Amino acid sequence: MDPATGRPPVAGLGSWPGRRARISPDRIALVDPHRTQTFAELADRTSRLAGALRRLGVGPGDRVAYLGVNAVEVFETFFATWLLGAIAVPLNHRLSGTEIRYMLDDSGSSMLVHSGDTDALVAAAAPLPATVRHVVAVHPESCPAGGRDYAAEVAAGPGLGEEPPVSLDDPAILLYTSGTTGRPKAAVLTHGNLTWNTVNQLAHVDVLSTDRALCIAPLFHCVGLGQVTLPTLFKGGSVEPVARFDPGAILARIADARITSFSAVPTMLQMMCEHPDWDATDLSSLHTVLYGGSPVQERVARKWLDRGVALQQGYGMTEAAPGVYMVPRGEGLDRPVSVGVPHVFTEVAMLRDGRPAPVGGEPGELLVRGPHVFAGYWNRPEETAAAFVEGGWFRTGDVLRVAEDGWADVVDRVKDLIISGGENVYPAEVEAVLVQLDAVANAAVVGVPDARWGEVGAGYVQLRDGAALIEAELRAHLEAHLARYKVPKYLVFVSELPRGATGKIRRVDLRERAAGEFAAAAAEGVR
Repeated sequence: MDPATGRPPVAGLGSWPGRRARISPDRIALVDPHRTQTFAELADRTSRLAGALRRLGVGPGDRVAYLGVNAVEVFETFFATWLLGAIAVPLNHRLSGTEIRYMLDDSGSSMLVHSGDTDALVAAAAPLPATVRHVVAVHPESCPAGGRDYAAEVAAGPGLGEEPPVSLDDPAILLYTSGTTGRPKAAVLTHGNLTWNTVNQLAHVDVLSTDRALCIAPLFHCVGLGQVTLPTLFKGGSVEPVARFDPGAILARIADARITSFSAVPTMLQMMCEHPDWDATDLSSLHTVLYGGSPVQERVARKWLDRGVALQQGYGMTEAAPGVYMVPRGEGLDRPVSVGVPHVFTEVAMLRDGRPAPVGGEPGELLVRGPHVFAGYWNRPEETAAAFVEGGWFRTGDVLRVAEDGWADVVDRVKDLIISGGENVYPAEVEAVLVQLDAVANAAVVGVPDARWGEVGAGYVQLRDGAALIEAELRAHLEAHLARYKVPKYLVFVSELPRGATGKIRRVDLRERAAGEFAAAAAEGVR
């Protein structure tokens, strides 16, 4: 690495031959509660860590796992791994020890770097797979017997020196899917995938070298890495990783640090605008707030807009690194649930009768193609082949409705579709009607087998704190806005909906619960 550039490689760009473009080395790159780190300091520490990893036997193609909350050390580990031509494997720190051990084994990781907050999780994952030759602890007090101290390895120096060649087609990172069905599988994103996603983001989002972005979404997820974080670092702005989401703390940090941008999931946006500090918080520095994962409730979007912050919805998936669609800046105010238009370097089509077809017309499963689309699933050739159709089109599994002007709405997941009496019921449509009621905070609808109708809906409804509502009122509201066959047969009030690490509702848990709760009634087939 050339220290004069003041930067490590970002999304593969730093691995191109020749002299790299210079970013002011004294600009702040990363911020945490205890320090700031300039691009020059980040470059130096990245090079030193890469040198340490090389001394420990890490080379091109090897996998280096990281387990822990968002932190500066995550970025250092990613960049050092990429300098070596190795592959980063961020792990979800909310999983069990058994799940962590499975992912280490599945990826064949030769090294595990972990932060002190995951000591118990690492212990629970023991015995670690035989492929894991070294364990490096970020904090000395958490360094286990036989483990290594992260700070000591970085301080030992020297830097990496000569860097191995790394191409845009080389794997950069393995991102494990949520594992809501079966064993989790890892999507292989190349340096080219990350690079082209960064370019796509910059074409849709105004990112400046003076930006101060919060990295709220976890870095083991594609949103945390790809939506705001890498584009901001690429432009020379600063990024502040947030260890854990707390709506009050985020609001305070936006005001105190004059934060300009962040990305989040709708649940986070809702929790922030419903926090007691919302009205008193100065949000005037914010110019970019991106969200994705599911449509935001219209009332939530309006609360942000009333504070002068226009949200930009994006749509994508891990396999697309992640961007596919995004609402252009300053547009879409009359289309609050639309995901916008395709990114510049993205091709889209619809799957009809098993073949790619032009977008438009009736809703259909979206197909995606482009330089940001992943290389496949790690060591899963059959599943990789099944994920694509002729022409190299990736099957997203999402049903979209695309207007003549190219703007799209996500209708639902193909697998979430409920076919009741031969009629298609999209849970997202039903959920959107449920949350129109002020008393309803969130809702989720899943399909339940039914002897008469094939499937019927089961709706799980979470009320706002202090709100009161009875089932008859819910049904009356639904029947006033939906066809009768779309109204869930079962309605259940819950204190909380099950969610994954990124805030998405875990429908697989609700399906299992519904199958148990309504098995007897389903056998009777009475609507």
